[in-house]
Amino acid sequence: MILSRLHPVEEAVRSRPREIEWVLFDSGRRDRRTGELKRACRSLGIATRYGEKKALDRLAGPRHQGVVARLAIRGYLGGEAAFEGKAGERFLLLLDQIQDPQNLGAILRVAEGAGAAVVLPERGSAPLSEAVARSSAGAVERVPVIRVGNLRRFLDRLKSQGFRAVGLDPAGTEIYRLDLTGDLALVVGSEGKGLRRLVREGCDLLARLPMKGELASLNAAAAAAAAAYEVVRQRGFSPKVLD
Repeated sequence: MILSRLHPVEEAVRSRPREIEWVLFDSGRRDRRTGELKRACRSLGIATRYGEKKALDRLAGPRHQGVVARLAIRGYLGGEAAFEGKAGERFLLLLDQIQDPQNLGAILRVAEGAGAAVVLPERGSAPLSEAVARSSAGAVERVPVIRVGNLRRFLDRLKSQGFRAVGLDPAGTEIYRLDLTGDLALVVGSEGKGLRRLVREGCDLLARLPMKGELASLNAAAAAAAAAYEVVRQRGFSPKVLD
């Protein structure tokens, strides 16, 4: 996988140094942040290369910020990883055929902030690509990403282990009326069609986000963010009372 731009490459150097084949720097660029990244690469034994800007453009397009890295493709975790963590506090975001890399990256960023792991089906999901890494602002390096064969069957397995499955769907109950505590799998549907029928039927409950304007729904990433932070709120957020 080719990764570019300073923040995603910095995150990879920090968290996945053994998976980096090399980092290529623009030989004409001189600034503090690039210098710090070069020193970090040397201290970790990561191979560094130098080339003209046009060489980096060919690899990653014109918006690379003077740095391009080649990484091994990010590995997925197996299904057993979904059951790790303290019972009663586990939180999963199950993504039903999220195919847009920008949406997937944004959802990974939400998951990192909300303390959730992400579950993707093997078919119909965007891969963990450079575009996903960029839009996640580095969160792709920190969020557990679990890959499963059949999302409906995995939902049934989760429920047998004490999880409740709540699917986001316009036909559901307003999300603020639901109890979202305990082990929870929040299921987010695809950008256009929402949840597939069998996945919807596998959920214990359906939840909707109230829409006060003329739009019928939010996009997948925005909906995941709104719902995930309602989960965070219910799990012990205590607002400060200002004098």
